[in-house]
Amino acid sequence: MKPSLLFLTLLAAVGLLAVPAASAQQTPKTTPKTTTKSPSASSTTAGVERDLRVFSDWVNSKVDQAATTARRELPRLTEEFDRQSRRIDKAVDSLTVEGKREYDTQKVRYRKWATRQDSLDAAARRPATADQAQRRFLGEDVNISQARPTELPDLYFRLVETMRSDKKNWTQADWSAASAVLSRLNARYEQVREQLPLEERLRIRSLQGEFRTLEKARNVKDVIRE
Repeated sequence: MKPSLLFLTLLAAVGLLAVPAASAQQTPKTTPKTTTKSPSASSTTAGVERDLRVFSDWVNSKVDQAATTARRELPRLTEEFDRQSRRIDKAVDSLTVEGKREYDTQKVRYRKWATRQDSLDAAARRPATADQAQRRFLGEDVNISQARPTELPDLYFRLVETMRSDKKNWTQADWSAASAVLSRLNARYEQVREQLPLEERLRIRSLQGEFRTLEKARNVKDVIRE
């Protein structure tokens, strides 16, 4: 083969090999696609479980609250109950089965309690006759204006004993009615006190003082709350 022909053959072979290599070098690289991750539901679950714990603690504290305080604050408490419930309702599907059961239980507890407070408040607002109030505080029917001198110390004691045991649940109407009974006892005492020995008179004065002291303390607490 002639040298010139051999040279051209070699050039052709090199060119054929170079074309695929160049093509491979010029092939654009594929840019990997970026995948957008969906927000995890774990943060939502943790948040609603935390809200449920707060809600449960709140309900537990309110149903144990003193009745008189609860009745006075019931509108505000119900507003807070609704606010917390709406917050949990938005993510209630994220709760576990146990969480949903607890949430339903606490809602039922609060609603029963609130209904009970409404009922007690309505009963407290119904006016009682003087005789009914007196029977309630003294535990028996008695005509105070005709009571014997020797009966008075025991009648004072019954009134104060009722106050000691029930005063936490007394409304203003209860205090007013009890004070009216005390005034009737005091009026009778002034009529017959000279017929009582000094020891019984001192006992009555002590019971009178205890009643008035607790009554004033209650009024001061109401002023502070307001």
